[in-house]
Amino acid sequence: MMLQQCILRTCHVLALVLCVSASEDFDWTKNERTSFYYGTFPTGFSWGAGSSAYQTEGAWNMDGKGMSIWDTFAHKKGKIFSNDTGDSSCEGYYKFKDDITLMKDMKLNHYRFSISWPRILPSGLKSEHINEKGIKYYNDLINILLENKITPVVTLYHWDLPQVLQEKYGGWQNISMVNHFNDFANLCFERFGNRVRYWITFNNPWSIAVEGYETGEHAPGLKLKGTGAYKAAHHIIKAHAKVWHTYDMQWRSKQKGLVGISLTADWGEPVDITNQRDIEAAERYIQFYMGWFATPIFNGDYPQVMKDYIGRKSGQQGLGASRLPVFSPQEKSYIKGTCDFLGLGHFTTRYITQKNYPSGFGDSYFADRDLAELVDPQWPDPGSEWLYSVPWGFRRLLNFVKTQYGNPMIYVTENGVSEKMLCTDLCDDWRMQYFKDYINEMLKAIKDGVNVKGYTAWSLLDNFEWDEGYSERFGLYYVDFRNKNKPRYPKASVQFYKRIISSNGFPNQREVESWKRKAVETCSSSNQLLAADPLIGHMEMVTEIVVPTVCTLCILLSAVFLMFLLRGRL
Repeated sequence: MMLQQCILRTCHVLALVLCVSASEDFDWTKNERTSFYYGTFPTGFSWGAGSSAYQTEGAWNMDGKGMSIWDTFAHKKGKIFSNDTGDSSCEGYYKFKDDITLMKDMKLNHYRFSISWPRILPSGLKSEHINEKGIKYYNDLINILLENKITPVVTLYHWDLPQVLQEKYGGWQNISMVNHFNDFANLCFERFGNRVRYWITFNNPWSIAVEGYETGEHAPGLKLKGTGAYKAAHHIIKAHAKVWHTYDMQWRSKQKGLVGISLTADWGEPVDITNQRDIEAAERYIQFYMGWFATPIFNGDYPQVMKDYIGRKSGQQGLGASRLPVFSPQEKSYIKGTCDFLGLGHFTTRYITQKNYPSGFGDSYFADRDLAELVDPQWPDPGSEWLYSVPWGFRRLLNFVKTQYGNPMIYVTENGVSEKMLCTDLCDDWRMQYFKDYINEMLKAIKDGVNVKGYTAWSLLDNFEWDEGYSERFGLYYVDFRNKNKPRYPKASVQFYKRIISSNGFPNQREVESWKRKAVETCSSSNQLLAADPLIGHMEMVTEIVVPTVCTLCILLSAVFLMFLLRGRL
């Protein structure tokens, strides 16, 4: 056994050396925006959809679950749009079997979900209490997925830190989180690892650090400008590395799984690709975003540009040391190479140009970067104000990862688009277009030699969208949150994505063009179902139902009622 582990580790180190030596420079001046490519993905390419615990499970205080920082944050008035909470959300805790039926119908190869830390360790500590009811829920979810030939891809931390750990230690500001998280992860490997082959330690640590500890937009809502995000990220990177080593030493030889991390990154394109300052600013944007986490994990330390800029600005502000923490030589070697695959979340693109922020501007992650973000007003933006559809940026990002980090194995862990409308139409042609264009750019990247192994549409269901509450919908399935049963209705994009999966890509122009037409035919009947259910189920809410069919009906009913009143007066 010891010999086998030594061989595995030796092979891993050799692979790392080969990867690092294979890296090359990214060509910023070469931006090929080619026409649609008809072709298919490699055999064995994995298609899936994603979710997370707090966004979909509900049951926030049921069956022994402890409080998370998002329970606490969402219960504070004014933190979430319309004071929404994830208390019940999609009721996924009770409806997961129905949701797996939806996945099976779509012929998904994998389903990405997260384990709620406080659902299985209410106090956050393994030594205090293990909630067996929480363990049973995830066991049942994993088992039924496997019975339906759907591979579970499990995220250990999708933002819902146990509230006790925030109150006692200050959450990710405290180094003690490294060991607490490792204990939680080790419990998950012990209880679920015999059936789970793909583990993701953290989802989008950029958001955890910046929005949780710098801007305060997300839980725990702290505004520790200029320092909080860097300290949180430092501890998250150490926690990731420790969990990877725990799996590598204790579980890998038995369970044969992989441990990665999911980093979300927008692409940053230079405003002028012939201007060196714009190119440098765009690279800085990517390094402060994805490189902040990827470079230590692949190469052992923070990007040099982060160390230079934050160090210089800290000096200008009269500080004795950089606000960016430092890894010791031992930590660098311990962190380097702790990634069996890179999970990549991507939604949109920005144009980037140089912009100097004077030292008097104040401590801030955003000011440290010395850049400005711009958008093209012609880019489509159907939903979230930050999310513009810029498909070519996806191919650019994937190629950047290939050249920067030695062409690692990539699983796209999040990609999708929202809508933000008062009357939701299940015939979501903009989402079909988004998926078609972005997935096609991913296919082009694979043809470029990028090692992408799977794709995860975000998200399976409409869900609680963090500080935006339920006002933004990313789901393939519409969820009627006003109905206590939280019924699901397929949007047209369900049929469209299903056809991409069954064809493993885009076989030919004639067939692909027929997909959207057929999908729109099916969504029209779904619109009628959605219209009928709320009218029967809760008539008193009829004026607030968000479907065009129903809105129209409301107007007609109002007109009839008005005529009735007028006749009465006459």
